[in-house]
Amino acid sequence: MNVNVRLFAAARQLANTETICLSFEQSATINDVKQALIQRYPELSPLLEHTRFALDSKYVPDETAVDDGQEIACIPPVSGG
Repeated sequence: MNVNVRLFAAARQLANTETICLSFEQSATINDVKQALIQRYPELSPLLEHTRFALDSKYVPDETAVDDGQEIACIPPVSGG
């Protein structure tokens, strides 16, 4: 199973890429996606503790299952003023 993760803001800067394709041998959850991102990009680890993930433009909890070919948005916290 393959999923594409789109990175935004600080996550994109730390990983130095906009999109990451992840492969899983079986079904996966958002938490599995987080762990795979940390394994590939350890520098994302502190940021992912506070990052939200979205499927189909809706924020989802870590236990949400992801489907083959699905695009996942990785949206870290932002600040503004």
